[in-house]
Amino acid sequence: MSAWLWAQGLLAAMVWVHAVGPSCNLQSRSISGSLFKEGDVIIGGLRACTELRLIPCSLITLTINISPHVPLSYRWLLTMIFTVEEINRDPALLPNLTLGYLAADSCLAEGSTLSAALAMVTGQEEAVTGEQCTRAPSVPVIIGDARSAASIVLVSYFASCACLSDRTRFPNFLRTIPSDAFQAKAIVHLLSLMGWSWVGVVSGDDAYGISGVQLLLKELEGSDVCIDYLEVIPKSHTLSKIRRIIERIQSSKARVVVTFAISPDMEVLLREVVKQNVTDRQWIATEAWSTSSHYSSWSGISLAGTLGFALRQVDIQGLGFYLTQLSPGGQQMQPLTQTVWEEMFGCKFVVESQINPLSGPQCTGLEKMESQEVYFDVIYNVYKAVYAIANAIQDMLNCEPGKGPFENGALNFTTPVGELLHFDENGDVSASYDIVNWHVGPEGKVAFVKVGQFDLMEISPSALQLPVSVCSESCPPGTRKAVQKGKPVCCYDCIPCATGEISNATDSTECNKCPERFWSSTDQTVCVPMQVEFLSFRDNMGIVLSVLSVAGATLSGTTLAAFFHHRDTPLVRANNSELSFLLLLSLKLCFLCALAFIGQPAPWSCMLRHTLFGISFVVCLACVLSKTVVVLVAFRATLPGSNVMRYFGPLQQRAGILLCTLVQVVVCVLWLVLAPPVPTESAGGELGARVVLLCAVGSVAGFSLVLGYIGLLASICFIMAFLARKLPDNFNEAKLIAFSMLIFCAVWIAFVPAYVSSPGKYTVAVEVFAILASSYGLLLCIFAPKCYIILLRPEKNIKKNMMAK
Repeated sequence: MSAWLWAQGLLAAMVWVHAVGPSCNLQSRSISGSLFKEGDVIIGGLRACTELRLIPCSLITLTINISPHVPLSYRWLLTMIFTVEEINRDPALLPNLTLGYLAADSCLAEGSTLSAALAMVTGQEEAVTGEQCTRAPSVPVIIGDARSAASIVLVSYFASCACLSDRTRFPNFLRTIPSDAFQAKAIVHLLSLMGWSWVGVVSGDDAYGISGVQLLLKELEGSDVCIDYLEVIPKSHTLSKIRRIIERIQSSKARVVVTFAISPDMEVLLREVVKQNVTDRQWIATEAWSTSSHYSSWSGISLAGTLGFALRQVDIQGLGFYLTQLSPGGQQMQPLTQTVWEEMFGCKFVVESQINPLSGPQCTGLEKMESQEVYFDVIYNVYKAVYAIANAIQDMLNCEPGKGPFENGALNFTTPVGELLHFDENGDVSASYDIVNWHVGPEGKVAFVKVGQFDLMEISPSALQLPVSVCSESCPPGTRKAVQKGKPVCCYDCIPCATGEISNATDSTECNKCPERFWSSTDQTVCVPMQVEFLSFRDNMGIVLSVLSVAGATLSGTTLAAFFHHRDTPLVRANNSELSFLLLLSLKLCFLCALAFIGQPAPWSCMLRHTLFGISFVVCLACVLSKTVVVLVAFRATLPGSNVMRYFGPLQQRAGILLCTLVQVVVCVLWLVLAPPVPTESAGGELGARVVLLCAVGSVAGFSLVLGYIGLLASICFIMAFLARKLPDNFNEAKLIAFSMLIFCAVWIAFVPAYVSSPGKYTVAVEVFAILASSYGLLLCIFAPKCYIILLRPEKNIKKNMMAK
């Protein structure tokens, strides 16, 4: 739609030129300092008076480049003239129409720009005589510089302000330079690509710098790039203000400095940077100064490595040769040409009316021009602007009634260099930038080396030595970012993930919990399957406990065999051989039940281990209790008139043992029926990275009753044995039983806190150890002295010795 409105304005101007005859006189005269060529359609051109942006015209003599090269500003006008002549020679484009041109200085100031534009379209006189004027302005369309947006129909090659995309305010404005909005996106893209998350920003105190920074800040929203500081270069370039900015730059941790300022402002700042030898900063330049050759003579190594966005570099065939053909004589003998010639060679032309002698050398017109180099500048934008006008005219001449002049309402065409040009609905051209890097050559001069193109972003990191510019170093895997209070999001601390959580990416913002039966590795980067852990027969601890269990059972069996073999001896007979045999059998069962606690828990093994443990120990303690009671009763029976032994005969002893055992059996059955022990899993081991398989007791009350009943019998045995310890005669077992019960009670009293505090599989190991320690205590304390006499001192195993006091 915007291209159609622009075409309407251009078409109306053309119709005015060709279709209407003059009926009034427009007072006009030639524009001073201009280049002109007649044609069917005259294209206006406004040039900047110097290559530096926004320099007042009064300062031209201080900043002009005195060299045998065509100044940049004049080269832009010559490019327009070259393009017009190229189109006029093209038989396919505007074959029946000749383009002309009228070019003038704008001096890059609003006043002079507007004055020159009005002079082009109306002449220099402000008044127009006659009521009806049918004389058309001589220029229907103007190609303008950065300050030329005041014209009616305009194609700008240098105005990059994003505000000009407003079609309400500028309906007839097109441009061939990318908008600053696109440049802001390009800068943010470059910063993200290079990993520069902590940067400083320096801008100019003008429309270019202020609007550019606003666009940059808008693009940075939601990105991973943060700004440490924002400094503005004042227009009053006092040394103190410039040095304050440099001090802020040097004190910052941000190694990258993004600039959005015109070349004159940047020159003031960068000259002081070079003077103070600030070499540890990476500068990001906009197209305003990224390829300015003015810096090459004094920047040195301070600005080496600068990355900048440059207008696209294109080789226009024949243009370089054309620019060297500038001549102050012949057809191009005009005041503007003479002025440029004098600027290039530092000489003066002799004027016939001149009275005073020349203060410098005289221009002969034969000075030698050097061949033009390839530049990163706007000449290709000028070239595209002229072709945009020519193609618009061609499309309008070919327009059929009732149809718009452009396909799909937009102006699209391909330039002779092969680029497809497209203007969007805002009048902006399809944009791309060359990315240049400042290389310092052997002679100390800066060379602009193309390292990429933004529309493809083809930058090889190996080709550049990239500094690091971050507020905080990247958080490695296994940690998460925690933003520091009161600081931008780019400043953060790296917090290690909690146990059981991981982060497997750099700069992760959160840690993820591992799934069930998985745990975090030691560096918190991956989830690994938990190791299944239980007291195994393959563990060192399991092997030791198994050996002790088997050894105890074997020792009990050996003792039983020895006692059975010597069952007729006085020692065995005196110690109630039947109870001794039953005690040894129950001890052997106690040793063997310890094996049930070793191995992977299963439902049947959990029930078996606790049932065997409870019953075997009750039988064992019942036998010990019976032996203790027999000792006490036996000594009481020796008193005159005592008949108590008839109540503690073998039958009563068996009944007592059976009764004690039945109580434990009932408790175990109720426990197994109501809430039996079952296998369970729990996190344990180092950092909880293991699954420990255990047998849960099921009912705490049932487990407590089993242990409590065993403790009750042990306590009774200890008390009775302690009371009978001083009874006479050598066959008295009370001393041995008292000592064995002391060990038994000590083991199980120590078992309770050790069982509760032991982690993982060690709880099972503590329980097995308590079983073995108490069983060994009973076996060794009660039967070791007897085995010593039976096996090693048989001469003492006689009735006389047993009856001795």
